[in-house]
Amino acid sequence: MPTPATLLGVLALLWPVSGLAATGPRDSSRVTILSDAFGDRAGLERDWGFSALIEYGGRRILFDAGNDGDRFRRNVRALGVDLRRLDFAVISHRHGDHTGGLAHLLAVNPTVTIYAPKERFGIFGGDVPTTIIRPDTSLPRRMRYFGGQTPATLSSSTVWPGAHFVRLDSLTEIAPGVAIVSTVSSSPGTLELRELSLVLRTPKGLVVFVGCSHPGIETILQATRPYGDHVHEIFGGLHLVATPEASIERIARSLRDEWRVDLIAPGHCTGEPAFDALARTFGARYVYAGLGSVAHLP
Repeated sequence: MPTPATLLGVLALLWPVSGLAATGPRDSSRVTILSDAFGDRAGLERDWGFSALIEYGGRRILFDAGNDGDRFRRNVRALGVDLRRLDFAVISHRHGDHTGGLAHLLAVNPTVTIYAPKERFGIFGGDVPTTIIRPDTSLPRRMRYFGGQTPATLSSSTVWPGAHFVRLDSLTEIAPGVAIVSTVSSSPGTLELRELSLVLRTPKGLVVFVGCSHPGIETILQATRPYGDHVHEIFGGLHLVATPEASIERIARSLRDEWRVDLIAPGHCTGEPAFDALARTFGARYVYAGLGSVAHLP
């Protein structure tokens, strides 16, 4: 049975703080949920998507951009978030329920650096190796790619022209104590999908932000090991929405007992049965993170 002091400490992690998400001092350490499908904070619109504003170490980071661009814009405005004051943004993966607000972000902050997965001919654009072209000099020029004069690089377009995308496919520290982890899904339906997760190195251990965990939350945690050997907290979607309950129970126990995660703050595609299992498994160490919630970071 947790002590009253423990319960009060956990409640303090996520006590709603009205209007502070964008206007507080830059040394504040917290995360504000800008988009999700559950929550009861007045004036916000629920949607099947995910977005969070992370304020840590004097930096302001947008993690994912929700689903419907108009709802994302209205929620951002209702929470008093100023997207012009971001240090950078991270888009976990290419699915529309995490990219829908990018057009609004770029309208108000067109030069912001956006970290995105590096994928060949992906929606975030980028250079593609010309080695994909296998020349056959026996063909006439009219049948040769580029008339037989292959360019030095092949550039794929993006649906957000002019955006400053930095594409990553490996663990990369982008600022002191802030890293991005890249993993690849091996699950049917999302095979080979690349997903980025954001990792903060805090005095209590790593705080990991996940978009959908398509590669599997345990795969993502394993990928964080080079950056730190203890995960203090997980925020975001664990993609257990259609997972059988026996597997959900196993993963919940594994996160608690094998990975020794201190706090769990699931959202988005985690699924209601998994919310229930994780709440039972973690008890007072389960952190509610619905739309509009403000959670303090160590």
